[in-house]
Amino acid sequence: MIFEPNSTRSVLQRRSSTSIVIQAGLDCVAVTGVAWFLINYHIGFISQDYVIMLLLLLGALAVVYDHYAIYRSNVGFTVKAFKLLKAWTATFGFLVAMAFLTKTSEQYSRLLVGELFVIGYFAQLFLHLATREMQKKFLAHPTQLENSLIIGSGELASYLHKKISNNPWLGERIVGCVLIGADDDRGKEGLEGAPRLAILGNISDLDELVVKHAIRTVYFVTPVGGSEVIQKVYLSLFDKHVRVNWVPDIFALKLINHSVREIAGIPVLTLSETPLMGMRLFLKNLEDKVGAFLILLFAAPVLALVALAIKIDNPGPVFFRQQRMGWSGEVFRIWKFRSMVVHQPSDGTVKQAQKNDPRVTRVGAFIRKTSLDELPQLFNVLMGEMSLVGPRPHAIQHDVQYSPDVSGYFARHNIKPGITGLAQVRGLRGETKDIEQMIRRVDSDIEYINNWSLWLDFIILLRTVSAFSGKQAY
Repeated sequence: MIFEPNSTRSVLQRRSSTSIVIQAGLDCVAVTGVAWFLINYHIGFISQDYVIMLLLLLGALAVVYDHYAIYRSNVGFTVKAFKLLKAWTATFGFLVAMAFLTKTSEQYSRLLVGELFVIGYFAQLFLHLATREMQKKFLAHPTQLENSLIIGSGELASYLHKKISNNPWLGERIVGCVLIGADDDRGKEGLEGAPRLAILGNISDLDELVVKHAIRTVYFVTPVGGSEVIQKVYLSLFDKHVRVNWVPDIFALKLINHSVREIAGIPVLTLSETPLMGMRLFLKNLEDKVGAFLILLFAAPVLALVALAIKIDNPGPVFFRQQRMGWSGEVFRIWKFRSMVVHQPSDGTVKQAQKNDPRVTRVGAFIRKTSLDELPQLFNVLMGEMSLVGPRPHAIQHDVQYSPDVSGYFARHNIKPGITGLAQVRGLRGETKDIEQMIRRVDSDIEYINNWSLWLDFIILLRTVSAFSGKQAY
């Protein structure tokens, strides 16, 4: 029998608890109340302009808070306070941007807007703290905890155990796990710092364990392809009135910007995709175009002096161009100031620059040390081939050389290559002497893709100034 989704109910449903709805409602009431008070205090009446501002603020708040998972994440209060600050700041950033784009910023009191930002944040923070304490008081009673069981083992099972154990108002207690196979001993080692996950037996003992421990909830933690285990056990749990949850263990894979969504009501786990889609792509392009233009505007005299110095120092062209692989594997020609004598690679082999490399000219040594040789790549950014921040593009020959030995090497191309990147500010630049250095570089690139944000780009750009004059630059 093949199950087909019907029009009355989607297969994939987002569960929204009453506490989430209440918290979101309290935030809206707090923001509206603070804004209403400040407008009456400073202006004396609620004008049409301020009504529009408040409506835009609440609309942006709903979208941004959902993006930052303010109501869906279970974290410590300090982390929640920081996430709330980021989300509230991003909401106000949208509001300010709209005011400037519509040329209406002069219609609003800057003092009022500033006070709304500060007081509104602390009002929400207080409500989140109050809600949290009420949940602890009324829901976190040990006598009310229901027993739960994990089917499976390994790091994901241990991580799930830790999160449920640290969530007192979830109302569950993990009594242990059962191993899927008789030879499965992965559960004997958990995550460092996590509470120990007791092994109660094997999957064949499940019926007995459910009765013995009065299990009310079961979590399947299975590797990719482990659905056969679920099919055998799932129906047997029906008559025991047990809630069944499936946590597919996809984390053994090298995930690239993974997510969960639905298509026509069918749950879809995305294991690998670019973070640059829709509005995120627009914002990244805007950051690149504006940033590259401004840097070129201020750096134009430096570019002219470097070009003149290269021409005087050594015969040959000012610029060096080489094919590199970029976003989605598209090949482009990168711009750099020439820092070496004109030469042909021996046997067609592209050799990385080394310390005290005899091919490097006098001016070339200086511009490589200061990374001024990278400035012409701003033209690549303006042409849309590169970004200010992203994984550094390697010579195509080096892609071919390292990709067979580095897991997920080509995942670096799930985003635009950059002039600087997370790997570079960590000192992972210059000559790659062994495969371990390339692995660390690729891991940093994938970490950047998985955590991309405009804020991360800003931090990397700030750190670039000091990182690009270090010992690795030659």
